[in-house]
Amino acid sequence: MNCGSYVRNKNELEDLLEKAATEPAHRPAFFRTLLESTVWVPGTAAQGEAVVEDSALDLQHWEKEDGTSVIPFFTSLEALQQAVEDEQAFVVMPVRTLFEMTLGETLFLNAKLPTGKEFMPCEISLLIGEEGNPLSSQEILEGGESLILSEVAEPPAQMIDSLTTLFKTIKPVKRAFICSIKENEEAQPNLLIGIEADGDIEEIIQATGSVATDTLPGDEPIDICQVKKGEKELATLLPNILRHSMNVAGVVFCVTLNKTG
Repeated sequence: MNCGSYVRNKNELEDLLEKAATEPAHRPAFFRTLLESTVWVPGTAAQGEAVVEDSALDLQHWEKEDGTSVIPFFTSLEALQQAVEDEQAFVVMPVRTLFEMTLGETLFLNAKLPTGKEFMPCEISLLIGEEGNPLSSQEILEGGESLILSEVAEPPAQMIDSLTTLFKTIKPVKRAFICSIKENEEAQPNLLIGIEADGDIEEIIQATGSVATDTLPGDEPIDICQVKKGEKELATLLPNILRHSMNVAGVVFCVTLNKTG
């Protein structure tokens, strides 16, 4: 196929790409939509062949300003047309198929356009893998284990703002809390985010982890747990630890402003 002149119209993926570029709260929705999308890739395929993972394709590599090579792909035919000066052959395929057949390569969504996204090989592997999320491990604490929870002296402002924005888009979320947690007095503390929500919380936890790790300065680990109304432990303990709350569009996100102990 070849691209000619087309009127530029944004689609949902392009809209989310622009939002995700400036607000981490939109990134989970962007990645989710991306993996369900069809994209336009400069290159050629056998005439009339449906593109699948083992198709014989000749995909173009474009050179970045730093001299490194990437495979460009685009959110729409209009976006591809905007990025090239001459007539350009292209193939259309699902994003998952593109990612699976180019494992090990660096790809660039909407290359040469004002808003784009580079995908490194390790990021692509995470996105299409069964563990395609920012949470490296999940652990169920056995009853009787002792943990030390305390207030956070200076809650990370960007993370709080982005999570508040995220939770406004997720109706099942009722409340969320943040505190410091450690296993004993000598241990190094890390942040714990507690979420009270209706229904299946797994997807909410994944989105929360993605936004939190994107916005937290440094690379400290973050714990995320479910707070169930009526349970005696975290459900009653967290609200007692956390003093300050912001009520935004029906979502209460609690943070602490007291000094450290």
